[in-house]
Amino acid sequence: MTVVGRVAALWRYPVKSMAPEELDGAEVSWHGLAGDRRWAFIRDGQVRSGFPWLTIRERPELARYRPRFAEPDRPNASRTLVRTPSGSELDVADPALAAELGPGVRVIKQDRGIFDTMPLSLLTMQALESLGRLVGTGLAAGRFRPNLLVDVSAAEASRPGASAVTAVPPDAAVRDFPEDAWVGRVLRIGGLRMRVDQRDQRCVMVTIDPVTLRRNPAILRAIARDRDARFGVYGSTVAPGRVMVGDPVDLEP
Repeated sequence: MTVVGRVAALWRYPVKSMAPEELDGAEVSWHGLAGDRRWAFIRDGQVRSGFPWLTIRERPELARYRPRFAEPDRPNASRTLVRTPSGSELDVADPALAAELGPGVRVIKQDRGIFDTMPLSLLTMQALESLGRLVGTGLAAGRFRPNLLVDVSAAEASRPGASAVTAVPPDAAVRDFPEDAWVGRVLRIGGLRMRVDQRDQRCVMVTIDPVTLRRNPAILRAIARDRDARFGVYGSTVAPGRVMVGDPVDLEP
């Protein structure tokens, strides 16, 4: 195997389009990170739509609603609580929360997760920096809502005690968008084996800063112009396992 980076950060999103939880570690099953995107809100009149979800595109302030698990060690079984921008905390299934989000809005839960495409999303710090140069501004990973952020510059630090692992020289590892080269390959990340299935096609959500809620259309224009509208990658689980921040990311032969 070849070390191609290390896990720099991990996030899960208990409620689709709401704020993430940053984690030190997480169990990853066939359906993504435990507790990830199990809940979502549906827009009124969109039940039969191919994309019925209420998202940051329609209501940017969703990014300021902060979900958490009452039992963090049991995310798939725990109650999910949501702190609203006003400071109140409601159960995700409380009708008062849906009413606050809009007329006719309702919530659903799917134990397999409510994913746009695939259950795992990955982005490298190097791709984030490269896109920032194209746009002409610094960009935070949270705007792109990945599960895993990987630092390719850490590739030279091979896994301790694993003599079969060879490290990629830094000059070869630090490319502008390194994850593109992993499509069709399998990554071993801690106890997880993840197949990188495809590049992530982006939409207008990436133009919205999740902190300020300001829009910057130049970001999507740059991705469309220079990246074929794709940025980061999607993946699926080959073998479930635990992932921790700091774990090496190995590219299988």
